Amino acid sequence: MARPFRFGVTMMTPTTGDEWRAKCRKAEALGYDVILVADHLGMPAPFPSLVAAAEATERPRVGTFVLNTAFWNPTLLAREVATTDALTGGRLELGLGTGYVRAEHDRAGLPWDSPGDRVAHLRRTVEELDGLLGSEEHVPRPVQRPRPPLLIGGNGDRMLELTAAHADIAAFTGTRTTPRDGSGTLSLLPAEDLAERVDTYRRYAATRAAPAELNILLQRVEVARDRRAAVRPGLPLVPHLTEDQALDLPTLLIGTVRQMAEQLRAQRERFGFSYVTVLEAAMETFGPVIEELSGS
Repeated sequence: MARPFRFGVTMMTPTTGDEWRAKCRKAEALGYDVILVADHLGMPAPFPSLVAAAEATERPRVGTFVLNTAFWNPTLLAREVATTDALTGGRLELGLGTGYVRAEHDRAGLPWDSPGDRVAHLRRTVEELDGLLGSEEHVPRPVQRPRPPLLIGGNGDRMLELTAAHADIAAFTGTRTTPRDGSGTLSLLPAEDLAERVDTYRRYAATRAAPAELNILLQRVEVARDRRAAVRPGLPLVPHLTEDQALDLPTLLIGTVRQMAEQLRAQRERFGFSYVTVLEAAMETFGPVIEELSGS
């Protein structure tokens, strides 16, 4: 039986406190289940933003999507996580990733490690968080025991193996970066490539006691009556894709509200994606799709 849909929105624009609270209340009114904050320089700091989001709303959970784990010392991160979970009444979901933008590390005066070293640091962080947050002696203590739900985002084999071993939520961006250049440039994965990544994850996760929730991040949401006409202006940005392949991208949601809802149902059937995240710019555009899928 398919998991029910959940919907998240990733907030990325710094605002005043009043504007932030109003934006979070708008997300709640539109039906979002999770209010998320990224972890990039120039964007809101994750943990205080999540506390403010929880104070401004009643129903949505709050989460990091995702932390650049290379920015964080595991012991200090455990304090942030436990405090935020306590202050939000146990509504926190912790999302972790390796980070992929070298310029941010340079600005912060932090080393830019190899992909393997960044994955190794993420693995150590996850293991130390499990030990610290699950300990009865750790102060502060999270409300959720033994720790808040863990989301890990990544596409490489080492990341998928780590996700299968530890994460409650497996997040797929549907994009690929050039691992070593650190430019942060993303290219969209064709549907068949993403299917291969999901299949690889499932092989690693075959021995899990309980399946993880699968998440997909939508890169573009656009209401359009003519899907082909809407996708054509963006084709020069994806020269590796044909028009049909672009229309089949799981990370592009283009069409009428009903067509978009049907696409997400089909993707849940094909890939298992039941937790769908949009970027802040698409928050209101995606609202009617949430309504269309209510109860699905």
